[in-house]
Amino acid sequence: MIKNCKIQAPFFEIGPKSYLYGQDVIDLAKAADAAAVRYGVDIIFTTPVVEIARVKNATSHIHVFAPHMDPLRPGRGLADILPESLKAAGCEGVMLNHCEKPLSLSVLRATILRADEVGLASIVCADSLAEAAMIARLKPNIIVAEPSELIGTGVSIGPEYVNAATRAVKDVDPDILVLTAAGIANGKDVYNTILAGADATGSSSGIAKAPDRAAMVDEMICAVRRAWEERKKC
Repeated sequence: MIKNCKIQAPFFEIGPKSYLYGQDVIDLAKAADAAAVRYGVDIIFTTPVVEIARVKNATSHIHVFAPHMDPLRPGRGLADILPESLKAAGCEGVMLNHCEKPLSLSVLRATILRADEVGLASIVCADSLAEAAMIARLKPNIIVAEPSELIGTGVSIGPEYVNAATRAVKDVDPDILVLTAAGIANGKDVYNTILAGADATGSSSGIAKAPDRAAMVDEMICAVRRAWEERKKC
């Protein structure tokens, strides 16, 4: 466990992005909450900003994260996302530098520092091994290593990428948790990724577009636990 972070491997990240809104987000959060308890797996739920307080109030076991924030301080900043406001709404952390919301290195550094300052964990996305190693030097809590060209495609990463991404980060800082994802579409993808050595994986469209979202959450979180237990036998 490191700064501002209560999350431990194995864990899973669910991000509904803008696939879902309103009550559908709350229902998905409740399904994730139940699965977290059922399988003893930490779940990061990266909720749309407008639903942070409702998700927090509707759940007890998931870790509620925001999908973005800005490094500003209280004062001027119309429509910017203030770190203190996320903390006050019940967030435990924030996702940064997703390929759909990229940040320059200087802004990313400043935003991670602001997250540290207000007590928010940081999960930072990297779309290459070189970028993952570079971001590790900024000391976020978690790095999401996912090739952006695979996001939302249903084509998952292979074990070689999982191993290479994990090494790229942990050779810089072994305390940083590494989530490897992109194209995670079902429990089998989850199982293979965790079994290959990842601390975590996650899914957005694979869950949000499933015919039965709650059932898919259960399938994926069950796969995290099964793969982790299998790894412990090795």
